Amino acid sequence: MKKISLKKKRQQNISHNYATGLAITIVMFVLILIGMLWTPYDPDAMQGSLKLQGPSLLHWFGTDQFGRDVLSRVLSGAGSTLLIALGTIIIGGGAGIIIGAATGYFGGWFDEALMRINDAVAAFPSVLLALVIISIAGTGKYKVMIALGIAFIPSFARVVRGEYMRLREADYVISAKLIGVKTPRILFVHILPNILPALLSAIAIGFNNAVLAEAGLSYLGIGVQPPDASLGRMLSESQTYLASGPWCAIFPGLFLVLLVLGVGLLGEGILDQFGGGR
Repeated sequence: MKKISLKKKRQQNISHNYATGLAITIVMFVLILIGMLWTPYDPDAMQGSLKLQGPSLLHWFGTDQFGRDVLSRVLSGAGSTLLIALGTIIIGGGAGIIIGAATGYFGGWFDEALMRINDAVAAFPSVLLALVIISIAGTGKYKVMIALGIAFIPSFARVVRGEYMRLREADYVISAKLIGVKTPRILFVHILPNILPALLSAIAIGFNNAVLAEAGLSYLGIGVQPPDASLGRMLSESQTYLASGPWCAIFPGLFLVLLVLGVGLLGEGILDQFGGGR
């Protein structure tokens, strides 16, 4: 009876985390999409007479040291962050799925060779590897996206490889081989849908890591470049004004925290609800 009660409580917690994560994620994504289409003010418009004004009915998040509307810049900067994070997932996840599927399914020397390369790349922290790539290719929104995408390939490849190794001897895979189904179809039509819970969880983790990595690079001044707004750059610029204008740091930081929290809870909920019985 106690076991059943604990199991039920765990399921309720999982459902609660999943629902909370989904709600926060939807709200944050809606705000970001609104910011891509419309902002209350021009995010780059400077007005010296309005600098460092606190939150008000006209400027809900206040203004920064140049008199720019903080809410408009948060929404605009979050749009850049979303674009870079999604681009990172497409590049890193796409290449990682192909590499992981091939190595996990075929195994042998092919697996050993590719995974040794994968491990060598993974030995470098993703942000450090991105820094190296950016130092060679240069700064800018799309170059940051490519650099982070390359840096994130090993993590996706490792997750997908493990799932393919687990499923390559499944009954439905063996049956597909026996009736002559071609290998690409087995890899991406038969096996791939069955690893979606783990893959979606990896995507959620990768998305959050990409958001934080982009913010970190922009904070250091080598990510998104002016005039484009960036949450990381806003945090960096606001350091000098923490006493006179703390809202310049609070709202970009809060937006980052809520975005990462929502996607993290959603990814954990997906894995627990749909992949917990593996």
